[in-house]
Amino acid sequence: MNSGKILIEVQKVEDVKAFIESGILELYVLGDVSPAEKQQVEAMVQKHPAVKAELSEVEKALESYAFANAVEPLENQRNKILNSLVTNLADDATFTKKGTAADNVVVMKAPANNFYKYAFAASIALLIGSLVALFNVYDKLQKSNLQLVAMATQNQRISKTVGYMNEALGVFRDTTFKVLKLKGTKNLPSGGMTVAWSPVKKKVMIDMTALNMPENDQAHQYQLWAIVAGKPVDLGVFDKSTADSSNMKQMKSVAAPTVFAVTLEPRGGSVNPTMDKMMAAGTVNL
Repeated sequence: MNSGKILIEVQKVEDVKAFIESGILELYVLGDVSPAEKQQVEAMVQKHPAVKAELSEVEKALESYAFANAVEPLENQRNKILNSLVTNLADDATFTKKGTAADNVVVMKAPANNFYKYAFAASIALLIGSLVALFNVYDKLQKSNLQLVAMATQNQRISKTVGYMNEALGVFRDTTFKVLKLKGTKNLPSGGMTVAWSPVKKKVMIDMTALNMPENDQAHQYQLWAIVAGKPVDLGVFDKSTADSSNMKQMKSVAAPTVFAVTLEPRGGSVNPTMDKMMAAGTVNL
């Protein structure tokens, strides 16, 4: 072999090495090349076995990376994804190219196509895995929020109960208060309630926890009356409800009652008591 031919062969080897080291093969596998660059790569693959071998290695390396970083999806989701790809995976297994000088057809494997499909499947699996993880985090946050709400509600109940106990103890320990037991009338034989009245403070309190009366409807309310000098005096209205069952409810002030009574009146109360709707009554022992 003469020196000129050796120089040409060396130059070809250097060109192939430079072509491989340029990074164009990686871009080709990733599909990030122009049509002209794609044609150049495919021509080099046909001419140089070293380029073809390097392209195969690049495809395997990137394919391994895609699978190594994939997240295994749920079984049912994975089946749906893979089933949807069956047809596409069968397509483009080979591609054909007609020569410019002859009609002979060169058939070769398209390395990038399979990589795209595997990479796409891996990306979908990664997305599904991320969504599952996000859902799990959201679910945990929701449960934490529900626990916080439950704790807050429980604390409110405890605080309300403690408030009632403090208020009730304050009333029952106050020696100026007289505790009166109102008994049910013929309209409510088993009914009754407790009223605390202070002649000194002229203060009237109802113990809602000891209110033994049926729950009133939306059209009616119970109304407390005091008989003062033989005349009924309105002391205010109240409801029997679960929401208002743990309080000492303060009513209107009264100076010197002889009787306390409760009637069932239209909502908002009446000017005069409806006598046939009297539910409970009790005499004040001065």
